[in-house]
Amino acid sequence: MRPLSEWPAPAPGQLRGVLTDIDDTLTTDGAITPDALQALAGLKARGLHVIPITGRPVGWSEPFAATWPVDSIVAENGAVALQRTAENLSQTGLLPNQEKREQLSKIYQQDPATRATNYTRMQQVLAQIEREVPGARRATDSPGRETDIAIDHSEFTHMPQDAIDHAMHIMRNAGMNATVSSIHINGWFGAHNKLEGARWIVRELFGRNLDAEIDRWVYVGDSTNDQLMFEHFPHSVGVANIARFVPQLTHLPRYVTQGGRGAGFAEVARAVLETL
Repeated sequence: MRPLSEWPAPAPGQLRGVLTDIDDTLTTDGAITPDALQALAGLKARGLHVIPITGRPVGWSEPFAATWPVDSIVAENGAVALQRTAENLSQTGLLPNQEKREQLSKIYQQDPATRATNYTRMQQVLAQIEREVPGARRATDSPGRETDIAIDHSEFTHMPQDAIDHAMHIMRNAGMNATVSSIHINGWFGAHNKLEGARWIVRELFGRNLDAEIDRWVYVGDSTNDQLMFEHFPHSVGVANIARFVPQLTHLPRYVTQGGRGAGFAEVARAVLETL
């Protein structure tokens, strides 16, 4: 990893947007910091697309999708996305003509029948992990999850590496995908992941092929569940706290910030804005 200060500035106007993890990338101690929130606003104000992609559940993500200056939030490791849509209230008689308000809509990569079948299977695996792995507990945000399961390893508890590995083994032995974020072990059925989620949302929102323009996007992350993005994005950046996961990463980000978490994201945003 090279310091972000060595990032070669793309040609003015080349970049289309920024994709980013949320936990310990935008947030610090579980909350978004003012500098990170201002960084999101600054990127949007200059015409860039901004899309967080997270392993967090869709229910947890809803208030942030409604209030943060972002195009969309892709949740549950690429399975579901939240976007704001305008509702015309003049037709309902609730507000004067032409007045509108925004509401959130959800779109999914899997059809309802597949989601229902997978949900039942995942709850069985979740119960098995809690039964067989000492100290394993489902994440506190589990009630908001629709397409995956999560075990807390570092948010409100601490699991040793051998227990994390055991939980991952149970998920994968059941035919699930499994990955580790900075706080959770996530498991799901399906071909989606953060990269597929990014491809999907860029196609859904903008009608474009992400792979054809991947050198026009920046990705920012902090942990092992970001390494697929680090591998594919030429402009990939890790915030400084990625140091914790470096021994476990096969693919490192190209660049790394001096600051950690939200301060690191703000550092990336400043570097991006300097290229415009």
